Amino acid sequence: MASELSVTRAGGHTQRVLVVEDDSGTALEVTAVLEDYGFAVERVSTGHNGLLRALDGEFDAIVLDRMLPDLDGLSILSTLRNVGKQTPVLILSALSAVDERVRGLRAGGDDYLTKPFDGLELTARLNALLRRQSGGSEPSMLSVGDLTLDTSLHVVLRAGVTLELKPREYSLLQFLMRHSGHVVTRAMLFEAVWNYHFNAQTNVIDMHIGHLRRKVSLNGRLPAMIHTVRNVGYILHAAD
Repeated sequence: MASELSVTRAGGHTQRVLVVEDDSGTALEVTAVLEDYGFAVERVSTGHNGLLRALDGEFDAIVLDRMLPDLDGLSILSTLRNVGKQTPVLILSALSAVDERVRGLRAGGDDYLTKPFDGLELTARLNALLRRQSGGSEPSMLSVGDLTLDTSLHVVLRAGVTLELKPREYSLLQFLMRHSGHVVTRAMLFEAVWNYHFNAQTNVIDMHIGHLRRKVSLNGRLPAMIHTVRNVGYILHAAD
């Protein structure tokens, strides 16, 4: 699956990522996940060395631990932004409170992911940062099998039949179609569609996905396209 999900090359350039993480277990996990998806990774374990490498090296993105023993991650961020270094930064932190996430983003972070993290979500978020940095635009017409979604007209068709979707259902389907063939986690959907931090106790996503799945299959008249991946999330692909 890793090779299918990897979107790490642009013009033949392998994307270079700096990982600044003092916990060896987490650092090894992040490195292994990113290398498996095709990134070239350099890892440092202190904030001081992280700042030096971020200033001197040519990295496409930085995965930065929020809490480092010698130099706080937010201090590193502030220094980078103050000297004009605009490398995309994904903050990785055990601090999940909303005010901490806001502090990280206000300090210059481009995204914020809490620990423990899912490797799929980490790579998806990193690739999204890299696409934005490169100015890549999203297509207005999405097509998966006989399912099409036109973002300019806000129209969804399945086998030529117009689907009447509610706003949340439309947003969910658009996200799933942009990631067609890839598993997306509930956390990814919750933050992308609701703009909230994921709460594992809620079943709101499952409820909306259930309604959407029935509409996309035309109430069972056509094969299902949205499938549940147990304990992970969902995947949308063309009907068999």
